[in-house]
Amino acid sequence: MADQPLKSAYELAMERLKAKDRSEGVEESGPLTQEQKKRIAELRQEAQAKLAELEILHQKNLAGTRGDPDEVQKLEENYRTDRARVESRLESAIARVKRGED
Repeated sequence: MADQPLKSAYELAMERLKAKDRSEGVEESGPLTQEQKKRIAELRQEAQAKLAELEILHQKNLAGTRGDPDEVQKLEENYRTDRARVESRLESAIARVKRGED
C-alpha cells in the first residue's frame, strides 16, 4: 500500500459506485457509437426547444395574471411540473439510446 498513491475522495466514491453496480447486476455499457451520440444530441436539442417553448408560454401566462398571487402560484406549479416532465422524458430517452433500444 505504501507504494500506491493516495486516492481522491472522487476516485474512492467512483470505486464504491462501481462495486455497488456490480453487486446489483448493473451492466457497464461501453463507449457510445457516433450514431448514439448523434441521437442523444438530437434529443437534447429537442428538449431544449420544448423547454424554451414552455418558458415563453409561462412568461405570457404570468403577464396575464394581473398580480393575483394564487394564480401566479398555480402557474408556477404547472410550469415546474411541465419542466420536470420534459427533463424526465429526456433522461428516459437517453437511457434507451444508451441501451441500444432507440
